[in-house]
Amino acid sequence: MPDYIRFVTLCSLIVLSITTLVNAASSREDEHKLERLVHNSTIKDRFGIERNNDAVDDPEMVASMVNMSIRNSTERRKLGYFSCGTGNPIDDCWRCDKNWQRHRKHLAECAIGFGRNAIGGHDGRYYVVTDPSDNDAVNPKPGTLRYAVIQDKPLWIVFKRDMVITLKQELIMNSFKTIDARGVNVHIANGACITIQYVTNIIIHGLHIHDCKPTGNAMVRSSPTHYGWRTIADGDGISIFGGSHIWIDHNSLSNCADGLIDAIIGSTAITISNNLFTHHNEVMLLGHSDSYKRDKVMQVTVAYNHFGEGLVQRMPRCRHGYFHVVNNDYTHWEMYAIGGSANPTINSEGNRYLAPANPNAKEVTKRVITNGDWKHWNWRSEGDLMLNGAYFTPTGAGAGASYAKASSLSAQSSSVVATLTSSAGALSCRRGREC
Repeated sequence: MPDYIRFVTLCSLIVLSITTLVNAASSREDEHKLERLVHNSTIKDRFGIERNNDAVDDPEMVASMVNMSIRNSTERRKLGYFSCGTGNPIDDCWRCDKNWQRHRKHLAECAIGFGRNAIGGHDGRYYVVTDPSDNDAVNPKPGTLRYAVIQDKPLWIVFKRDMVITLKQELIMNSFKTIDARGVNVHIANGACITIQYVTNIIIHGLHIHDCKPTGNAMVRSSPTHYGWRTIADGDGISIFGGSHIWIDHNSLSNCADGLIDAIIGSTAITISNNLFTHHNEVMLLGHSDSYKRDKVMQVTVAYNHFGEGLVQRMPRCRHGYFHVVNNDYTHWEMYAIGGSANPTINSEGNRYLAPANPNAKEVTKRVITNGDWKHWNWRSEGDLMLNGAYFTPTGAGAGASYAKASSLSAQSSSVVATLTSSAGALSCRRGREC
């Protein structure tokens, strides 16, 4: 090929790359404007919210915003040489950076699904936890995790070293906080665990949460200016109560007294991703009760998780709202994988379901019938891989509007689920290396 043709071809490729990048940036700017509009209209007090009523009033608006995000993200990821290309869009966003430790807050830009607007402590300072003790739930010591999470200002919370934190009482979080345990080995274990109650914008990443126990009948501080009496807590790993804009990513959870993750009382805009769940009975509850109809606003994405060894049921168990269960790996259950009551919409896409040997436990789904006709509930399976006799019982008319509210990201083929979930759970990240 003559040199001038090579030169023209090279120039054309450069122009095409620049144009694509500009278009992607423009689309991203428009997307951010819409996100800020929705975000700011639903949060009255950015730094000190006490109650978060109807944080997402219009699931249709969220669905529209999510579709825009999917389109823009897809365009950006066509530029494959800017990504390490694992196929997991969350991990591809940040894990290839050898200097991730210097760019920790970039993580807040990598969320997907219904909790994708959770910015955590992105706009605040770093806070380094140096002390694993938890001796006083009313007057926590500076340097402890409890002291950090109750502050009124946004904080990005990191840890100086490996530690096991045994909480005497529930860790009641304040709004706009990130707990980021990358680079160290941090266990919340053998005591109380995490409560996200009537707050917003929380990111929890990289923790080992296990052996949580009921605590309570004690005074516990929830902010620098407030503490109050707490009755007995159930012993959940992470309890979300009236919270919104929450992202729970890359944690390892097991063996708690009640649920591993529960979201109830009008909680919404939640993504639960890249977690490893093991050795537990009732894994995940999404929705308070059949009679609590405020949970109809609930939208939860459950993506890229590994439901592993020693699990029994509720992966998740849903009520009333809209649930996107996408590209998860189910390798163990004893009773069933996905259950629900009170007419939830469940959209199962691109998951891998490996049924147990028990011939009476092959069904993925379980409907808990308290009233009404369950045959009208919108539950569907699309592109799921059923192994060892697993089967999913679909129901409903397949209403497009209903499934639009239960769609939060583009599902990938179930054939790549093993790759997408291969790093589920808390990661072993080290300074100066890809995580």
